[in-house]
Parts: sequence; structure tokens; C-alpha cells
Amino acid sequence: QVQLVESGGGSVQSGGSLRLSCAASGYTSGHYCMAWFRQAPGKEREGVASIDSDGDTNYADSVKGRFTISQDNAKNTLYLQMNSLKPDDTAMYYCAADSPVYLSLRAVRYKYWGQGTQVTVSS
Repeated sequence: QVQLVESGGGSVQSGGSLRLSCAASGYTSGHYCMAWFRQAPGKEREGVASIDSDGDTNYADSVKGRFTISQDNAKNTLYLQMNSLKPDDTAMYYCAADSPVYLSLRAVRYKYWGQGTQVTVSS
């Protein structure tokens, strides 16, 4: 049973930083893709960043240069470093995983999801 547990959300002022973590367990495939998504109230879930087992990454245009996705394979943990945060970044952030989905940022391509962690950025 694959489990994904996010942490690290919180409230920050515009221009601040946060680092999200996603602890993964139960995933046995050596080849995978993991990603961060976010969903603001009344909006569709959107892909933020993805990373595969080779370490290749993909970012949404809205976060390029501000967010960095990374992974610690020894700890089975996915990270999202978020810098220069803006009020528009306010959302529930979700971790997702599946067998190789070619760094997709489309939610329908991912089978496993965490429960989410809230990020609130005030102006």
C-alpha cells in the first residue's frame, strides 16, 4: 500500500519561503515519477513540479525560478523548496506518485496522492 504524507505547510508573508516534504512508503517500483500539485478554492488542481527516478525535473511556468523540487532517496522523501512566495501561491499542496508518467503535470496521470498541506501567503 503506497502512502504519501505531506508536511511543512504554513502561513508566510509575500516574499517568504517554505519547504514542503512528502514522506513516501510502500512504493516498490524502481522507476517512478513524483510530483507536487496545488489547488486553490474554486480552482482546478494544477501541477507545480515533477521529478522522476533519474532526477529529471519539470516545472510549471508560474513557479520556474522560484520553486525547486528534489528528492532524498535514502529517506524516501520528496521536497518542494518554495522561495519568493506570492499570494497567488496560496493553495492546498498535494504530493503525488506513480510509475513513469514522463514528468507529467496532469493530475489524471497520477494514481497515488497524499492528503495535502495548506500554504497561505499574505500580502
